[in-house]
Amino acid sequence: MYKDWSAFTEGKGGIREAFDSKKRVEDALEKSSPSTSKGGDGRDQVRLSLASTSAGRRDNTIDTRTPYEKTKYPDDGGDSDTDSEESDVSGSDGDDTSWISWFCGLRGNEFFCEVDDEYIQDDFNLSGLSSQVPYYEYALDLILDVESPNDETLSEEMNELAESAAEMLYGLIHVRYVLTSKGLAAMLEKYKNVDFGRCPRVFCSGQPCLPVGQSDIPRTSTVKIYCPKCEDIYYPRSKYQGNVDGAYFGTTFPHLFLMTYP
Repeated sequence: MYKDWSAFTEGKGGIREAFDSKKRVEDALEKSSPSTSKGGDGRDQVRLSLASTSAGRRDNTIDTRTPYEKTKYPDDGGDSDTDSEESDVSGSDGDDTSWISWFCGLRGNEFFCEVDDEYIQDDFNLSGLSSQVPYYEYALDLILDVESPNDETLSEEMNELAESAAEMLYGLIHVRYVLTSKGLAAMLEKYKNVDFGRCPRVFCSGQPCLPVGQSDIPRTSTVKIYCPKCEDIYYPRSKYQGNVDGAYFGTTFPHLFLMTYP
């Protein structure tokens, strides 16, 4: 019933002594620290110094290179802002990567196969494309990794247009290449690896699909996937693949493929 007040008093005195000791330590630190001036708290000064240091590391220069050049010739001390672009590239080997390998490795371009350089260098295979693609010569040199003496005179806007033209030219070459024996063989490997996706219907039991276009005219419709089992077409599951032009695969490819490899 009766409490031991002596133990409480001793504990109270111990608490008071610990508090006084802590206060003496804090007073000594405040006297020895130069950050207790009227200019502000020392922690604020540390934050300002860190902010100024990080701001000094930023590079305010504008990079006018094309996405392919940024991937092929990356900066040694660059920031991590280009990680999103570099993550879109698979199997990049730096200077040894060709434009075709870089393009086919981009996210969303998994349906494309790599066209042989010999096929592209044959002018007969490119008949009629010069009138469909702007900046045709620049685009062709970019695809074949040919250094043109006029590249240095191009502005940033011209570089972007040449890069876009190269992608369009490669797509128009690709739709012709996949109808050849080498192109069909290259697409067969991708078909076996299910790179084109599977049919979403349950009764098709995961049947691998083939890319198909609903029109042979560029910029008419996006690419779809064709199921050989139910003979229907569907949208690709990836939104990146769904933005690819369907004319880069054409309306003939899946049927010729199934006739060649029944």
